[in-house]
Amino acid sequence: MTDDSFLYTESDDKLHDECGVVGVFLNPSDENSKSAPMNAATMSYYGLYALQHRGQESAGICVSDGENVKIHKAMGLVSDVFKLEHLQELCGNLAIGHVRYATAGSKTVENAQPMLIQSKLGAVAVAHNGQLVNYVQLREMFEETGATFSSSSDTEVIVKLIARGYKKGVERALTDTIQMIKGSFALCVMTKDSLIGARDPNGIRPLCLGQVDGGWILASESCAIDAMNGAFVRDIRPGEIVIINKDGVLSFDFGEKTAKRTCIFEYVYFARPDSIIDEISVQEARYKLGAQLAKESPVEADVVVGVPDSGLGAAIGYSRESGIPYSMGVVKNKYIGRTFIAPTQKDRENMVFVKLNALKSDLNGKRVIVIDDSIVRGTTSRRLVQILRRAGAKEVHFRVSSAPVKFPCHLGIDTPTKAELISSNHDVEQIREEIGADSLAFISVEGMFEALRSCNPEQYGFCKGCFTGEYPMSIPNME
Repeated sequence: MTDDSFLYTESDDKLHDECGVVGVFLNPSDENSKSAPMNAATMSYYGLYALQHRGQESAGICVSDGENVKIHKAMGLVSDVFKLEHLQELCGNLAIGHVRYATAGSKTVENAQPMLIQSKLGAVAVAHNGQLVNYVQLREMFEETGATFSSSSDTEVIVKLIARGYKKGVERALTDTIQMIKGSFALCVMTKDSLIGARDPNGIRPLCLGQVDGGWILASESCAIDAMNGAFVRDIRPGEIVIINKDGVLSFDFGEKTAKRTCIFEYVYFARPDSIIDEISVQEARYKLGAQLAKESPVEADVVVGVPDSGLGAAIGYSRESGIPYSMGVVKNKYIGRTFIAPTQKDRENMVFVKLNALKSDLNGKRVIVIDDSIVRGTTSRRLVQILRRAGAKEVHFRVSSAPVKFPCHLGIDTPTKAELISSNHDVEQIREEIGADSLAFISVEGMFEALRSCNPEQYGFCKGCFTGEYPMSIPNME
C-alpha cells in the first residue's frame, strides 16, 4: 500500500522534522593517521544514522576520490537506502550526505539529496537543510534563460547558481550564490577535491565542524560527529563559509553581519538531546525550559510525567524546580514505523493509543502534570489526556515547554497551515476544553528566551516567527 492517505506518520500532530546534512573530508596523503583508513561514505553513513530524526523520507550520499564522483540516493530510511554493496561502491576520501523531510518540493526521488550537477568545469554536489524564501523568483530567472529543472526542490536552484559561477573559482561562486539566496540554509557543498560548509547569516539552521583522525567533518548536529568517532571543534558561525581541502580549513565571512536568529525549536523538539548547538546543550536547554515552565505555571500535583521522547527533559526540569516527583508515567512503543497502516482518518487520530501507553501503577489516583514540547493540531494531546485518565489519573494538568504555535514556518520546518494550528484559532481555555485537561499552560515566549540564555549568556537571538509572526526576514507571498 503506497497511498500516503492510508499511512500513519509518527509526527502527524507534530511540527515535522527538517533535514540533516553531513560532510566528510579525509586527507588521502595523511600517512601518520593512527587509525585504519575508512571510506568517507561509510563515515557519512554513520553520521546520517545519527541524524535520522531530522528526516525520514529519503537519504543519499555523494562521494569523490579526487577524480570521479559517484552518488547513491533513494526514498526511505538510511538503513533501507544503503546496503553493504552501495558503501563499497562509493569509494572516495570526500563525501556529503543528506536525510530529508520535505519542506519545499514534493516527496519524490527526484527531490532526494544530495543534488549533483556535472558541468564542463567539474562536478558540484549540494546537501541543503533549510528553505529559500526567494526560490520561485530564482527558478523563474533560470527558466527565462532556457534552463530546465529535474526536481521541484529549492536545492536545485542552489546547485545551478554555484555551477553558473564556478569558472570564477569555488570561493567566489559560493559567495555570489549565498548573496543571492534568501532564507534559511545550512549547506554542505562538494567539488571533486573540496568540502565546503556555509550557514545563513541569521544562523537559523545549525551546522558544526568536527575533526577526525586524518580529516574533518561537517554536520547538522554534534551527535553525528560523535557517531563518526570525531571530536567536536565548533559551530559554524552565522554567515560563515568554510572550505576544507588538503591544505586544511579556510574560513571567511560573507556579506554584512545580521542579527542571530537560531530556530528555538532545535532546543525544544528537533535536535537530539545529546547534541550541542551554538554552545548550548540541548538536554540542558530542555531542563531549563521545564524549570521556567514550573516558575510560570505552578500547580498542585502528585507526579510529573513527560511525553516521550522530547518532552522528557522538560518534565525533569519541571520536577526539579517544583519539587514534585518525576515518574516515567508514559511508555512509547518504539517499533511503530512511518508506514504503519491506518486505513481511515479516525484510525490515524487513534494511533496515539498504539504509540503511547500509561503506567497505571505510576498514575492511578494521582494528580498528574504532563509535559509535552508543543501542541500543534491538538489531536494527540486530546488522546494523551484520555490515556492518562484511563490509567486512573485523578487530575490531568497539561503543560507545554514551547509557546503557542500560531503561525506557519517558512524557513525550513514543515508546519500545518495557520488554519490548522489550534493556537491560531483558539485561546488557552478553549484549547484546554478541546483536549479535556483540568488545566493548561504554555511557557511564554520571553520565558523560552530566558531559559536558553541561562544555559549560555553569551548566546542570544532566536527566531520567534511561529509564535508571533515576526520572521527574521520578509517572506514573499506569506499568506
